[in-house]
Amino acid sequence: MNSTRKLWAGLAVLLIASFAALLWVGSEIHRQAPPMPERVVATDGTVVYTRQDIETGRQVWQSIGGQQLGSIWGHGGYVAPDWGADWLHREAEAILDLWATREHGVDGYKALDGATQAAYTHRVQALLRPNTWNAATGTITVDPDRAMAIRTVAGHYQLLFGNDPSTAALREAYAMRNNTVPDAEHRRQLTAFYWWAAWSSVTERPGSDITYTANWPHDELVGNTPPSNLFIWTVFSVLFLIAGIGLLGWHYAVSHGEEMVPVLPKSDPLAAIKVTPSMRATAKYFWVVMALFLVQILLGAITAHYQVEGQEAYGFALADILPYSLTRTWHTQLSVLWIATAWLGMGLYIGPAISGHEPRFQRLGVNVLWTCLLIIVIGAFTGQWLAVMQKLGLDKNFWFGHQGWEYVDLGRFWQWFLFIGLLLWLTLVGRALWPAMRTGTESRSIVGLLFLSVVAIGVFYAAGLMWGEHTHLSMVEYWRWWVVHLWVEGFFEVFAVAVIAFLFTRLGLLQTRTATIAVLFATIVFMAGGVLGTLHHLYFTGTPTAVIALGASFSALEVVPLAYVGFEAYHNYRLGKATPWMERYRWPIMFFLAVSFWNLVGAGLFGFLINPPLALYYMQGLNLTPTHGHTALFGVYGMLGIGLMLFCLRGLKPDVVWSERLLKTSFWSLNIGLAGMAAFTLLPLGILQLIAAIDHGYWYARSAEFMQQPIVDLLVWMRVPADTLFSVGALALAWFVFRLWVAPKREAPVPSATAVAAAAAIVPKH
Repeated sequence: MNSTRKLWAGLAVLLIASFAALLWVGSEIHRQAPPMPERVVATDGTVVYTRQDIETGRQVWQSIGGQQLGSIWGHGGYVAPDWGADWLHREAEAILDLWATREHGVDGYKALDGATQAAYTHRVQALLRPNTWNAATGTITVDPDRAMAIRTVAGHYQLLFGNDPSTAALREAYAMRNNTVPDAEHRRQLTAFYWWAAWSSVTERPGSDITYTANWPHDELVGNTPPSNLFIWTVFSVLFLIAGIGLLGWHYAVSHGEEMVPVLPKSDPLAAIKVTPSMRATAKYFWVVMALFLVQILLGAITAHYQVEGQEAYGFALADILPYSLTRTWHTQLSVLWIATAWLGMGLYIGPAISGHEPRFQRLGVNVLWTCLLIIVIGAFTGQWLAVMQKLGLDKNFWFGHQGWEYVDLGRFWQWFLFIGLLLWLTLVGRALWPAMRTGTESRSIVGLLFLSVVAIGVFYAAGLMWGEHTHLSMVEYWRWWVVHLWVEGFFEVFAVAVIAFLFTRLGLLQTRTATIAVLFATIVFMAGGVLGTLHHLYFTGTPTAVIALGASFSALEVVPLAYVGFEAYHNYRLGKATPWMERYRWPIMFFLAVSFWNLVGAGLFGFLINPPLALYYMQGLNLTPTHGHTALFGVYGMLGIGLMLFCLRGLKPDVVWSERLLKTSFWSLNIGLAGMAAFTLLPLGILQLIAAIDHGYWYARSAEFMQQPIVDLLVWMRVPADTLFSVGALALAWFVFRLWVAPKREAPVPSATAVAAAAAIVPKH
């Protein structure tokens, strides 16, 4: 068996084993998820909440933006609090205040002496932590004092989500519009869902002293401190990382040879590719990419500004038209949509380019898919606006409004529409690639891997269809991260690696056999950590200990290949200077270099900063998460999308002079702006929140008291120069694309040898 076959076999075994383990974990999550009670009753027989209250409350929460307005179990927005953590602390304090007033005649427990406070703390933990779930009757029983505290906290939330003047300042601090939930009964039911999320966070699993969410969030008042297994698996994750880097270093030392071909082409081989009608039709995809990118930046600026003014933009009551939860929804969704559109356009362009085959009606299919993408964006965003403004109704929200799950907020109808669109894309690209798959040429493995990644991209979005409107929250989180992590970060990565390898081999700069082995090996390394690394998102979402063990071990391996991106960067840079005609591809390759840098910094450094269990216990949902998110999502996948787009544009407009000034401005402005955004705002703010979470508890790090400090306002304002520079880079790129079609400057034709000789013959001799 040759090296290529061994790598294919290894990849197949790895994927089968990894997905088998991932599916087993899913079955365990389903079996051990926090129970959903039929009733919550006090010991005196009073019904506090019903299952219908909790289920409807979750629907209300989803309709107002869900994870885009605050967070649940740490996943979501960062301006409003984590509602479960906030409720839990308020409920504990309400019980303590009740006892202090009744037993000591003081206004609250903080007026008591230290010894009494300590005794009360132990007492409230003994009240909150025991599991009173009765599976036979489907009931959770609470003490009458706790029931009274629940009513107190629920009253606060009902005022907050309404329009009461007493909570107006807090609504502004949380960037909530007035009357977020206009219906009083819906506000009451919303509190039931928040209570259940808090109950899951403080209630110990049967036979254990660890809660359903592994003692998350950190709050010493209720006894939530990191369990010992977080320490153990954090140590193991570091050991796995060191071992993985060592093994990969050994592999490079013994097998990494010279990749460039001995004789380089004298002219650009890609220039000989005939641009077919369907390839030419992909141009409109890249126009949409730029439009969505610019709108995403505008919405990002509005979303960031809400953290300063809360409900307004420079005095204008913007929240009445575009609430924070809506601008953040569109901002996060557009980040995925424009990047995915760039990659989809690249796939449609590269298929016929690889095979030299233009299937029948291919151009029609490309145009139909483009139209579908526009309909999905416009339709889904309209539905989300109607949902957040509470104009759609709960009965229609799940299908046509706002699902409330960060990055997969589309209504189910629009999800199905997108899935069908992806299957159409898979068909279009697959049938264009198929002739190249059948030829048996040396590059067949690269084309095969590209084809399989196209299949995976088309099919694996179906994970987003695996939950229903009332599926358990833990299971929704499990499937949601299949989409966000596996679909976006996994299979798109394999697609990109295969495309880049094809481009460099077709350019004649890499030997096909060497590139094939390198691509297969890189895919194995990425997927070894990438599949089970999905679990690091699920440590504290009502999941069993096995999730922490597997997630810690394999998410550490995700960082391993990123430790050697310097090799990739160096080789790409060297290839970009290999021949004079490669100057035509300077800026696509520069964006690939940026991908290497942000892979190391954004995905590697900032990713491993938050991924170990003990680190994430304190950091989940703090601004260290968007530090990783911005630098990895845009720095890696956004830059890669731009680089791939530029390769396509070079083929679509081969005779147009590219503006070096515009591309240089775009490249450096985007990269410096992204770095400034992380260095001057997200990272320092996240560190301040981390200190607060360790010293005072997670609830405090997310509270209005902390987030409205002058230093936080200053850090948010410090984003302005970096954001402005980033916007300049985007505008320069958009103007560059615009000028390729509008009044472009053509390259001067190169005179043929015959024409030169004829011209020389008529020059008069002196």
